[in-house]
Amino acid sequence: MKAGILFSGGKDSSLAALMLSRDYEVELNTFVFDESRTVPELESVADALGFPFVKRVFEPDFLDTVVEMMVSTGYPNDAINLVHRNAVRTLAEYYDVIGDGIRLNDRVPMLSLSEVQSLEARHECSYVRPLLGFGKTEVDRLANRHFTISYGETGSIHNGDYEREIRAAFNARGIDPYTIFPNRHQQSLVTGWKDKTKLVINHE
Repeated sequence: MKAGILFSGGKDSSLAALMLSRDYEVELNTFVFDESRTVPELESVADALGFPFVKRVFEPDFLDTVVEMMVSTGYPNDAINLVHRNAVRTLAEYYDVIGDGIRLNDRVPMLSLSEVQSLEARHECSYVRPLLGFGKTEVDRLANRHFTISYGETGSIHNGDYEREIRAAFNARGIDPYTIFPNRHQQSLVTGWKDKTKLVINHE
């Protein structure tokens, strides 16, 4: 059975993909707002991890909705959750299993229990968050055990995080994104395996 993983190229989504690959045929899915945007760094990560990669595009004008929502509220949380729900619901149209790299202490993005139950009932799918019982310290330990990882501030590292294009849209409108987003938000990008020979993956 295939599992569609929401994939930013970072350590959390990569570790979730690794965990789910034991029991499912994993496909990595990255969402962009602009159809013309290329994501060679993410394709390289997927190739290094050995999983198929799919670039998906949000519906037209969705980025405008997200930016306007952030401007009106003055903070990013609700809009980021909206983006994430949209991505999850889209994958539910293609996969019986949707994987997500959300961790124990994450607040945004995060689907509530009622949203998860509604999603699974409506689409007859499973929404799986294998890291939900793992805090940041343990996720970092496991990710560093398996992957080589680059780190950088949002916008300076070429991963598939939703914020990258949203921040660019703010700049295009002449709005300083740091009036909405926090300063010095670190992101990660997996660059390869440390020792793939230690992995045993079975899809029987």
